[in-house]
Amino acid sequence: MTKRTNFRIGNSVEVISGFYKGEVGEIIKLLPNKVIIKGINYKSKHIRPNKNETTDTKIGEIRQVEAPIHCSNVKLN
Repeated sequence: MTKRTNFRIGNSVEVISGFYKGEVGEIIKLLPNKVIIKGINYKSKHIRPNKNETTDTKIGEIRQVEAPIHCSNVKLN
């Protein structure tokens, strides 16, 4: 069962625990019990090269993507 939160896309929030404690950012995506905040909690994602001619990823790369943070670790700012 997921708990209903008062967060909305575009809200300004502050991280209250963890490595990014004290950082302020804007919510860009909502997931069940988690939020993705712009510019906070970057993780590296390795992309394999795709030899298909219709795609743009002919060579591999490492992308920086925002990872979700649990709702209990953020508060509305």
